[in-house]
Amino acid sequence: MQLQSDNFQHTHPIPTRNAFGKPGKPVELSDNLSPHLLWTDAPNDTRSFVLTCIDTDVPSRGDDVNKEGRTVPADLPRVEFVHWLMANIPPECGELGEGACCDGITPRGKREPFGPPGSVQGKNDYTGWFAGDAEMAGDYLGYDGPCPPWNDSIVHHYHFRIHALDVAELDLHPGFDLAELRAAMAGHVLAEAELLGTYTINPAAA
Repeated sequence: MQLQSDNFQHTHPIPTRNAFGKPGKPVELSDNLSPHLLWTDAPNDTRSFVLTCIDTDVPSRGDDVNKEGRTVPADLPRVEFVHWLMANIPPECGELGEGACCDGITPRGKREPFGPPGSVQGKNDYTGWFAGDAEMAGDYLGYDGPCPPWNDSIVHHYHFRIHALDVAELDLHPGFDLAELRAAMAGHVLAEAELLGTYTINPAAA
């Protein structure tokens, strides 16, 4: 399988308009458009697709995150941060236009995000990130783009993956999480493809 985008090339930076945050201290909100994605060469017996986007470079501790006069060290252990989970994408769907699934930031989160007919979308990790914020707290479903710490010393990597499944539908309800998705997908993946994008809002990040 192949996965590509008109917005960015594999291993290249994701445009600011596809991100949740843009450079600034404090971070400024961006356009947050879901990127264009095109996938091809799926197995003939594909019955549905699953799409995920996960940042694998999120600091495992928040001690230094977005703190003036401090830097998130490069050697700090990193963890996953979910930006997008979508399952039950019909087999005839092979492309999503830019902004088709998210066309801006929704305070308190999208409850019914746009998606292909029959698809179901899970919570992303902004749900936990904004949990204590009086203005932003809520359930964030669907796509919300990159917004790494403005003082992180490393560039973050965003793994967009499309999975071809041998079942037409996974038993998932809106707001499912990554663990539930992985459990439901187990044993049903026929093929997959990845598109890797990078993003930083720290000019000094390497």
